[in-house]
Amino acid sequence: MKEIRIHGRGGQGVVTAAELIAISAFYEGKMSQAFPHFGVERTGAPIESFVRIDKHFIRTREQVQNPDLLIIQDATLLETTDVTKGANENTIAIINTSLNRSEIDINLPDENVFVINATKIALDVIGKNIVNTVILGSIAKDTDLFSLASAKKAVKQKFEGKDKSIIDKNIKAVELAFNS
Repeated sequence: MKEIRIHGRGGQGVVTAAELIAISAFYEGKMSQAFPHFGVERTGAPIESFVRIDKHFIRTREQVQNPDLLIIQDATLLETTDVTKGANENTIAIINTSLNRSEIDINLPDENVFVINATKIALDVIGKNIVNTVILGSIAKDTDLFSLASAKKAVKQKFEGKDKSIIDKNIKAVELAFNS
């Protein structure tokens, strides 16, 4: 089983990111579950979402304590939150930041840490600082959890019923991240 923990702030699409990851895995023929953890926090408050992916039915429902993959949608959380709690030397991290890898202080092996300026891509393509689809493309690129095709299908499914331009922009964001 692969376990994913997503760190972000309210209003950044953290819950949707988890759902998109789970749907993408489903398109690969895998079982998946996604769920958030937050209380009455306001927009901008730190929140977490969790995803599990497996070949078999997933029975466990608790929060992810030992992630195989960490997604950090807001790099300022590296300074205020122990985002690597429960991580090990095999944990992969994808961090939304404008900094280079060498400028990031995170307690994981260098080869397991990927950085992407998801904010820039989201603002340029979508026009909003909601980075979930950009991160989805980065996951497809940097892990073997699902393909680019499955990520694009997940975006189409999740945003079904929305204006076609919104779907197209989000798919473009996935593709740009994948090809970056």
